[in-house]
Amino acid sequence: MSVSPLFQALWDEQGFTEMSPIQKAVYQPLKKDQSILGLAPTGSGKTLAFSLPLLEKIMPGQGLQVLILAPSQELVIQTRDVIQPYAKAIDCTVQAITGKANVKRQIERLKAKPEIIVATTGRLLELSEQRKVKFHTLQAIIMDEADELLTDSGLSETRHIVQEAPADVQLGFFSATSTDILLELETWFGVPIETIDVRGIDKTGGEVLHAFIPTGNAQKVNVLRHLAHQKNFRGLVIFNQSAQLLQAAQTLKHQKVTYAALSGQGRQTERQKALKDFREGKIQLLLATDVAGRGLDITDLPYVINFDVPNAKITYIHRAGRTGRMGRTGTVLTLGNQHDGRNLRKLLAPEYDLVTRYLVGDHLEAEKPMASKVTPIKTTTDKSPAEQITKVTSAPNSHKTKVALARQQPATPLKPKHKKNRQRNQKNKGYHKKNND
Repeated sequence: MSVSPLFQALWDEQGFTEMSPIQKAVYQPLKKDQSILGLAPTGSGKTLAFSLPLLEKIMPGQGLQVLILAPSQELVIQTRDVIQPYAKAIDCTVQAITGKANVKRQIERLKAKPEIIVATTGRLLELSEQRKVKFHTLQAIIMDEADELLTDSGLSETRHIVQEAPADVQLGFFSATSTDILLELETWFGVPIETIDVRGIDKTGGEVLHAFIPTGNAQKVNVLRHLAHQKNFRGLVIFNQSAQLLQAAQTLKHQKVTYAALSGQGRQTERQKALKDFREGKIQLLLATDVAGRGLDITDLPYVINFDVPNAKITYIHRAGRTGRMGRTGTVLTLGNQHDGRNLRKLLAPEYDLVTRYLVGDHLEAEKPMASKVTPIKTTTDKSPAEQITKVTSAPNSHKTKVALARQQPATPLKPKHKKNRQRNQKNKGYHKKNND
């Protein structure tokens, strides 16, 4: 199977040679207006899997026909950027709608009547209530990263949008993991859903090393600093909580580590610049929470770093999916104490083989470094023995440390008795002599 001649030139230009398993599997069902659930590993080409067959059905100039919903601003922008060249090839327009963007500018652009909208649910509903977006011409609604999108308020907001669309609107749900909510889609949305799962046959992912670094909480930021000292190091650092991210960012700023943060408080332009700088290698660390980091597609990302042990296996899978994409190799590092390490092994077994790595200097080693080691520091020969220093890395109260310190100290002459004591002794000698006489 190959792509439509409409997109073949772009497909070749981007270096693609053949369709991935998910792209092949959903192509015909989506062209035939079937509602589906597509399950495939991260980095397997899901965005083009759902967009290319739908683009073939679009009629330019006929208003909004395809709506794509995503759980984060970053994923919305990323999806728009992937689709835009293909949409342009058939003379169609794609518009992104997110909560942090300028709403007046978004309303102005909607006057051009884009055929495709990629959006977060909150801002889209806001514009819908103002009658700035109308759903009556919709042919298809795609829910990307559906396992994340359909949680908490996202489920009710997505259902509200679907209810505003025509009754025969085509639905597509795409995810890397299957959750309880995805098993109940027909109940929640009232239409038959065909499940297409290629996770067992998809081999597009590269080899990924999953490693745990024993680290105390107080030392985690220092580990990031040492890792960043490696040449050409680039790592996506994911935090469980925003407060931890902000605290780490402040420390890294003082340590002069080049980084950027995908903060929920930042403006969209700032977040886009952070991603652009990271992709171009201008910064070494990109800090993000799970929501901000979800679905990010960063070409050849070598490291994903879990600042904390993820709360659930599904969370780890999505984080790990940011590296090792499209056949490239990658590494996932998780920081924590020994207790965290045991919990992580239980969480990931048996799918992942978790190894332990130790930070020695600025490098990761498989062997645990020796706890006690004496390393002499080179000194010039014209210094006296008292001026020569020995670096002792063992415990300060150990026997070896005391011996090493004793050997480097010169002999010290006894201090003369205090003058006052000498006077007292002389006086006592005179008193005894007088009594004896």
